[in-house]
Amino acid sequence: MKKRGKECADHERLLFGLVALSVLSLPSSGCRQKRTPGLAVIRMATTTSTQNSGLLDRLLPPFEKRYGCRVDVIAVGTGKALELGRRGDVDLVMVHDRARELPFVSKGFGQCRIEFMWNDFVLLGPPSDPAGAKKVATVLDALAAVARSKALYLSRDDGSGTNARATLLQSRAGVTFDPARHLRVGLGMAAALTMASEKGAYVLSDRGTFVAMQTRLRLEVVSRQDKILHNVYSVIAVNPVLHPKVNHVGAMALIGYVTGPEGQRRIARYRMKGQALFHPLLLPRPGAR
Repeated sequence: MKKRGKECADHERLLFGLVALSVLSLPSSGCRQKRTPGLAVIRMATTTSTQNSGLLDRLLPPFEKRYGCRVDVIAVGTGKALELGRRGDVDLVMVHDRARELPFVSKGFGQCRIEFMWNDFVLLGPPSDPAGAKKVATVLDALAAVARSKALYLSRDDGSGTNARATLLQSRAGVTFDPARHLRVGLGMAAALTMASEKGAYVLSDRGTFVAMQTRLRLEVVSRQDKILHNVYSVIAVNPVLHPKVNHVGAMALIGYVTGPEGQRRIARYRMKGQALFHPLLLPRPGAR
């Protein structure tokens, strides 16, 4: 099990103590009607993948019910989510691009960054696989095959974590797509998948969104499992010193929930069509001490 930083853990325990005292002070007969002081509304910017996959619909309601609060979700690309955090327009962010998350924290915009779950990216293509991407050994070889072919390739081109990984893969593969066959769409994941399906284009997707939409798409996974497709999600609280009006108590309570045992178990149990869409990072392994 990964360990959280001592400073972050101490901060979280203090805030949870305040939250617990607030909850215990509420009359038992009216808990559902009352809001826990400090938690009333929590604004979270998150990636479209956590929303499109249906995970948040399972993960957030128990937290909201317990604390009598509401989590307002803004589902955007990682780049936009971090920008909302920089401006103090949200209380926390849930994102998946380590290369941009670390500077966000080091420059003082965020606090208590915790990696809490993972899934993977998949390269998708039309069932006929005109580029022969399924026949090669790695996702980088598959991208090279797509670039050599006359097939279409679609990029979200929206500053998202998925687009950042697609750009990285393209760089690692050392390929450039013909502009006439490279569709740069500036769309979220669900809309991008719909367009790729309609156009018969190859596209990189997070697995969760693809599984959630699979029955509506004429797309198949053409890449094999690869370490470079590993996709880690983090939660980060917006710095209350920089933005005093943020709901820091609420943000830390929600971070504690998704990184704690209950939230981690709910992530582990969430499935669609029999498939686990996300995997918790902070649950103890069986037999671990």
